[in-house]
Amino acid sequence: MKSKILFFMLLGVLASAQVNRFFYDYKFIPDSKNKQDIKTEMMLLDIDKNGSSYYSREKFVADSTGRAELQKQLKSGGGNFSFNRRDKPGLVYYKVTKQYPDFKTYLFRSVSTDQYKIREDKKPEWKILPEKQKIGTYETQKAVTSFGGREWTAWFTTDLPFQDGPYVFSGLPGLIVKLKDATGSHIMTLIGNKTIGSPSSETEMQLPDNVRILGIGGKEIEVSKDQFRKVWKAYVNDPTKNMREMMMKNGDGNTKVSFKFKTGDGKEISDPNLVFREMEKSTKEALKKDNNPIEPDLVN
Repeated sequence: MKSKILFFMLLGVLASAQVNRFFYDYKFIPDSKNKQDIKTEMMLLDIDKNGSSYYSREKFVADSTGRAELQKQLKSGGGNFSFNRRDKPGLVYYKVTKQYPDFKTYLFRSVSTDQYKIREDKKPEWKILPEKQKIGTYETQKAVTSFGGREWTAWFTTDLPFQDGPYVFSGLPGLIVKLKDATGSHIMTLIGNKTIGSPSSETEMQLPDNVRILGIGGKEIEVSKDQFRKVWKAYVNDPTKNMREMMMKNGDGNTKVSFKFKTGDGKEISDPNLVFREMEKSTKEALKKDNNPIEPDLVN
């Protein structure tokens, strides 16, 4: 009888048009050689009857503001577009969606000017352990799994009847309250939740053919993990390839392509050759310091 009551409660929660939003404090170490530099990001897990979406709050706010500004410029009909990143653009650029009831999972990531929708072919295989612990106001139970090149420990609670959790993780008998990898490099902890009205769907922004902006507009390219690994390897070897190809395609005399790049010392350069050189240099330097990803197997 207890299981039936829980089942009907879950149906009641998901049948409404509302969204259950869970707030996770995400602490991570981007550079394995500098473990004192711990970053923090507020992540959101939105759950409704159709599935869930996990993403950075800061990036969502920055992207929404940027889209609104760019949409205003597009409607004005002018030929020049200016797009400035927010002061706080967010530190986590990926998004994860899961579709119920089969928990079909996709990871969304941008590489240069392209956006990718990566199919998750394997689900975490959990081993549930008897150990229990109270985290915040929730009674939780321990589970472990090996996934993406890391060993993970999760603490889940049946007090929240959702078999979901942060990032690509799901499949436990309740919501994951805390998730930590064995090295302590990635820790996600539930810190709050609330019910919100169903958020308005984000319509695809139609950019002019000659305009490409990182993370804005355009359709995602659906790929497998193996296909994405090849894309990532090519990007690491040649970070500016996409932009050079875009310049060549549009260099037909009818369209003027311009590039601007601001160096670390604040100097703005517009010569394409110098722009590409500085972009490649800064990207490779950034990648060296971002060597401790949440899913090593995806980019190695």
